[in-house]
Amino acid sequence: MARLSFRRSITALLVAALGLFAFHSSAKDDYRIAWSIYVGWMPWSYAAESGIVDKWADKYGITIEVVQFNDYIESINQYTVGAFDGCTMTNMDALTIPAAGGVDSTALIVGDFSNGNDGIVLKGAGKSVSDLKGQNVNLVELSVSHYLLARALTGAGMTERDLTVVNTSDADIVAAFATDDVTSVVTWNPLLAEVQTMSEVSPVFDSSMIPGEIIDMLVVSTEALEDPRFAKALVGAWYETMAVMAAADEAGINAKTHMATASGTDLSGYDAQLAATQMFFEPAPAVEFVQSGALAETMTNVAEFSFEHGLLGEGAPGPDFIGIELPNGDVLGSKSNVKLRFDSSYMQMAADGEI
Repeated sequence: MARLSFRRSITALLVAALGLFAFHSSAKDDYRIAWSIYVGWMPWSYAAESGIVDKWADKYGITIEVVQFNDYIESINQYTVGAFDGCTMTNMDALTIPAAGGVDSTALIVGDFSNGNDGIVLKGAGKSVSDLKGQNVNLVELSVSHYLLARALTGAGMTERDLTVVNTSDADIVAAFATDDVTSVVTWNPLLAEVQTMSEVSPVFDSSMIPGEIIDMLVVSTEALEDPRFAKALVGAWYETMAVMAAADEAGINAKTHMATASGTDLSGYDAQLAATQMFFEPAPAVEFVQSGALAETMTNVAEFSFEHGLLGEGAPGPDFIGIELPNGDVLGSKSNVKLRFDSSYMQMAADGEI
């Protein structure tokens, strides 16, 4: 894949650039988090604009700036070079971008997992995954869309050698699919919902077929977690927002309407996306999910995919090159190179009413 060497170069540049930034420091009062448009991350838009983030930041004597990005990968890159203290991203991208780039990162909030929000759509006569054979497939290369494609191909007895992956930014993928030249895409909501409305298209695979494998999280610098105020403010703001949006009252409707509008759809469209998302509206189910044995199996699969696609950094000898620490302290992979951590302690504090 042509972009692999480019991505490795970018990762090297990101690591070098870390020394140019001073944002990742626990000894400060001002923090920044980045987010991009996705059904499970729209609550950050509402939390920021409604004043919920400011309320919790004020409680702990800090400030938190919440910044939207239109390009998902760029938001993660900006976090990786130190311009932000936290960023919304999936479990795979947390491993292959900041962790692989040498940034010790922690999944602070596990908000949901995709249960149909990521999918493969074909145009024309194609009706199944096997119909991808010989096609160009447009997706954000080396993202969870690529992982979803690989899982779909495995189930169909195919490999990536049976097709050609075309790297396409999430900001461009809907427009690309509208052209005659593009016949298949892999993407996520709300983009997935947009391409599915086009004429003569067929969804052939989605994340509900691999439930719990594409996890949507708020990842923060492990160094920033040395200041517990930062973590408590974020977790407090998140679960207050969850309580508002889960309520079947006017406030809940207004909150979801805000999120729908901010993501370019209406309330019914946003509700449809939520229906394909396993949201953790309360902290206890999120803690249970993260502490389950399934997480270890998922991250093992993700690490293997990432190694096979050259995403764990130059010279990575195997899928266990980067250590992944689980909530119970167990480490998948290298114990001397732990760069991705799952910490359920703050979500547990929220569940216990201690935030």
